[in-house]
Amino acid sequence: MPASPATPTPENAPGSATDLDFVLSRGWSLRRRVLPQHTDHAGVMWHGAYVAWLEEARVEALAAVGLAYSDLAARGLELPVVSLAIDYRQALRHGDRVEIRSQALPRRGVKLPWRSLLLDGSGGVAAEARVELVAVAMEGPGRPPRLLRRLPEDLERAVTALVAGPVQ
Repeated sequence: MPASPATPTPENAPGSATDLDFVLSRGWSLRRRVLPQHTDHAGVMWHGAYVAWLEEARVEALAAVGLAYSDLAARGLELPVVSLAIDYRQALRHGDRVEIRSQALPRRGVKLPWRSLLLDGSGGVAAEARVELVAVAMEGPGRPPRLLRRLPEDLERAVTALVAGPVQ
């Protein structure tokens, strides 16, 4: 049986044309404009702004499938980043319009992987990001978070919907 586009194979491994096409065609979308607060002194988008936008894109996708991140946090659940890689291909500058296209990938053990493309106004790939999250339960002040090997039912449903992508 052939692998689904969400299952990494040599043909759709991160960075391959097939993989990028899948993110472009089925990914979650968030649109932004590079504002002065996103840039360095030369007017180029600062690297930390990319990280903030990637988080915003994930939080908005989660809300789109019916689960607000604030509701998870109120229950003592968090989704911290445990791995982050960004490949910058071209500079984004003050005033540029940007679309963040993100794809939730199937779980790998306890990790919740995401792939994102930041597209410039003409649709060119300005940056590609890979992020891995884990689910943790906050155990109280002064105590370390507890890694969740099984997700709560509502979060498991949300992750399944995220991996399926937005309704086309």
